[in-house]
Order: sequence, then structure tokens, then C-alpha cells
Amino acid sequence: MRVIAGDARGRRLEALPGTDITRPTLDQVKEAMFSIVQFDLPGARVLDLYAGSGQLGIEALSRGAARCVFLDENREAVNIVMKNCKTCGVFDRSRVNIGEAARYLSACREQFDLVLLDPPFHGGTLEKILPSVEKVLAPGGIALCESETGLVLPAEVGSLTLKKQYKYGKVLLWKYTKPMQPAGEEDAE
Repeated sequence: MRVIAGDARGRRLEALPGTDITRPTLDQVKEAMFSIVQFDLPGARVLDLYAGSGQLGIEALSRGAARCVFLDENREAVNIVMKNCKTCGVFDRSRVNIGEAARYLSACREQFDLVLLDPPFHGGTLEKILPSVEKVLAPGGIALCESETGLVLPAEVGSLTLKKQYKYGKVLLWKYTKPMQPAGEEDAE
């Protein structure tokens, strides 16, 4: 596993051994994810939920994101994220937290331009967490989700709108966007 592009290009990343705790995103899928959001990355505030090794948030930082908050509920994963951030020279633009995603999002007062979601492929995690993601996503922001094929997500989640779905082998990517202003405000003038 490595950083694909940007300032940290080619740097190797550590991952937790085994696949029962984390499931690293394949390079082909990661390249596709960042092609989708490439013009939205410079200066972006990023949240990497279910961070695992931190590879998605680190890729965002390497490609020009201003800062990234990493969240995982596994202490070993959090330690790996911190080590990988230091190895890639992005630790000063990173904040690494341990905790459960729903609890973190309910207490979060920050706004993010990009939320990267790569949860475990079981248990209906995306369906449950997307309404909470909407609350921390800045106007005009993007939530980019990774799931297994066969999952069906709604076209709208609160103010989030599904813009496009992409398929890469056994993986689906879902791009949700939040409008620049709440519905109805454009007519308020």
C-alpha cells in the first residue's frame, strides 16, 4: 500500500495485519476516488471516517488538502494512522482521533469540504451514518463513500444528493453533494 500522487507520492504505508479489522482500499479504487474529487482537494478540510491505515486522508493531504481529521475506533489503527502521517510528512496537518463514528459526528462542531467513508462492508454502516455526515459537511461539500456491490443507498439523504455512482469490480463508489445554500434560500432576496 502506497501514496499514489502528490507530495508524498510513492511513500509506503503500514496497515494492520489481517483483514478482519481493516480492509485497505485497492490502488485502482483509490485512484478512481481521487480522480472524482481532484479539483475539490486544494485547500479542502477533510474527514477520513473509518480511517484504518489513514491511506485515504493521507492521499488527500498529499494532493493538496489543507488538513484532515482521521477517525477510527480501533486503537491499533489509530497508532498506524499517526505513524503513517509522520512517515508521509503530513502529521502537522492531521488530527487523529479514536472513537465511534456516530458519537464523534453528533458532537462535532467542525465543517468539512470532503468526507471520505470507507466503513466495514457489513452491518448497514453507510445507511446509518450518512444522515450524521450531512450535519458536518460544509455547503458545497462532497461525501465520497465506498461500499460492496449490491448495496442500495438512497438518492437523497437530508440535503445530500447522490450525484453519481461508480463501479470498480466488486466495489461501488457513491458521490453525494450538499448544496451551496439550503433549498429555498436562493429565492429569499
